Amino acid sequence: MSGGVPIRSTRLRRALHGPRPEVVPVLVARACALVGLLDIAAGVFPRFRHSRMHTMAEVLPGALGPFAAALSLSTGVLLLLLAHGLRRRKRRAWRAAVALLPAGALAQFSYRHSLLGVAISLALLAPLLRHRDQFKALPDPRSRWRALANFVLMGAGSLVLGLVIVSVHPHRMVGDPSLADRITHVLYGLFGFEGPVDYEGDTSWTVGVSLGALGLLTAVTTIYLAFRPEHPAARLTEDDEARLRALLDKHGRRDSLGHFALRRDKAVVFSPSGKAAVTYRVVSGVMLASGDPIGDVEAWPGAIERFMDEAKAHSWTPAVMGCSETGGEVWTRETGLDALELGDEAVVDVADFSLAGRAMRNVRQMVKRIERAGYETRVRRVRDLGETELERLRQAADDWRGTDTERGFSMALGRIGDLADGDCLIATAHKADDQPGPYGDLKAILHFVPWGTDGASLDLMRRDRSADPGMNELLIVAALQAAPKFGITRVSLNFAMFRSALARGEKIGAGPVLRAWRGLLVFLSRWFQIESLYKFNAKFQPRWEPRFVVYRASGDLPRIGFAAMQAEGFVNLALPLPRFLRRRTHTPRACAHVVAETDVRAA
Repeated sequence: MSGGVPIRSTRLRRALHGPRPEVVPVLVARACALVGLLDIAAGVFPRFRHSRMHTMAEVLPGALGPFAAALSLSTGVLLLLLAHGLRRRKRRAWRAAVALLPAGALAQFSYRHSLLGVAISLALLAPLLRHRDQFKALPDPRSRWRALANFVLMGAGSLVLGLVIVSVHPHRMVGDPSLADRITHVLYGLFGFEGPVDYEGDTSWTVGVSLGALGLLTAVTTIYLAFRPEHPAARLTEDDEARLRALLDKHGRRDSLGHFALRRDKAVVFSPSGKAAVTYRVVSGVMLASGDPIGDVEAWPGAIERFMDEAKAHSWTPAVMGCSETGGEVWTRETGLDALELGDEAVVDVADFSLAGRAMRNVRQMVKRIERAGYETRVRRVRDLGETELERLRQAADDWRGTDTERGFSMALGRIGDLADGDCLIATAHKADDQPGPYGDLKAILHFVPWGTDGASLDLMRRDRSADPGMNELLIVAALQAAPKFGITRVSLNFAMFRSALARGEKIGAGPVLRAWRGLLVFLSRWFQIESLYKFNAKFQPRWEPRFVVYRASGDLPRIGFAAMQAEGFVNLALPLPRFLRRRTHTPRACAHVVAETDVRAA
């Protein structure tokens, strides 16, 4: 008994009422994926076609007349693709499912006379119609490069499935074809031609139709993705940038990452009052914010609410990378999300910095050696440089970049020498050589963005690969020594991921778990600059400010981590496109709340 009501009666009523509305998309997605797998199995493996298991697979169109195997196979693939959209509550996926289920029921009744198939189709259709309000997610940002990605992935999947289809009829094969012959047969079959593999009876026809269906499915989905209307990602408009700069002028001193919100490949949502904002980028379905909200702390909750509303409207996974302890507290309090310490930011107080002392011995010796080699440094504001020199710095920075793509998201501005960023600092190293390079005596560049009126935050470090080692140390010391004349009292250096684990793991008395964790981080440092950034920052004896990642659930962390790696440029999934598939120039698209914000400003 529970409150006078039998537990069995309560469970019965819950069963009659069905699942909670919020879990329907997940349940429907799982059911759709299961039916898709069964349809694929029914289309690939002959023994499944007349089994009871295939009766459930026939819920959706997949066994129509003589094309049963081919239609079952292609439908199964489509259902697996559709399941992801249903799980994410996408409206278009819901429309496709609602259209497919009645068509499947009609096919069952017309061709199979299967009342069971009709009943299961309608049973799956009922919760979709009843809970249609759960499927309102708007489309994700998309561009035509996804058509080429689809062609590659679907082509690879079709090749693998095709090999299985060709190989599951060994007792009907004529001879013993080699793997090369089977691959050739699959490739020919995907384009609708006969290959070198032959079968007894009508199996050749069945295999050929199935392979042709896979090839047709790959072609149709690629053409659809190539020619459907684009839905470009939101970008920072001129008005958005002006409003953000106004907020930074008033509140930019609080967060060293504030100026990076002015990256023009980010979007922004403002609080209803316009006194705070959150900038973000959408990567692989993750709505990724960086740093703390911009503006008045009292108005942060309004901006955070707008951010979460935008994530819910598109069914994006919300996440924040690199927020401060105060920012993490506000995010978790206002949204119910969790926070995890990600690493530490190295901050040097200019008044306390000195090259004297044993702790600075290595840096001091390196700087003195490079200065004796004939290098000199210059530290200037961007507004004090001429356009000719700025263009030379831009070209050098681009040429000296170590990767094909620009890296950075949370602690990178993505540009250098923009006249709108006149307060940025540029530190350069020069050396007159007998054989000057393409950029004259320029050997290295450091770029700092403003951190309020009395701080600077390191943006990028670039150097000529032929220059002597130690250029970065030389320029950081030069910037710190020149900081007082610019009114700068604090300088933020690089972010050291998992710094505390690296620092504690190398101390005496560290436990086996901590040592193992540090060992893994050191191993990963071969590909990601984890340990090297920590050791580089530690040279300048900074104070460490913790930074956090904010996330919804532990299961989202791998996806958020992968999206962050994409955003930072460590993983590049963009593929080179033919000209007709390349993204056209679009007017920046405003976020869902732009109309409401316009009304607020007008009032």
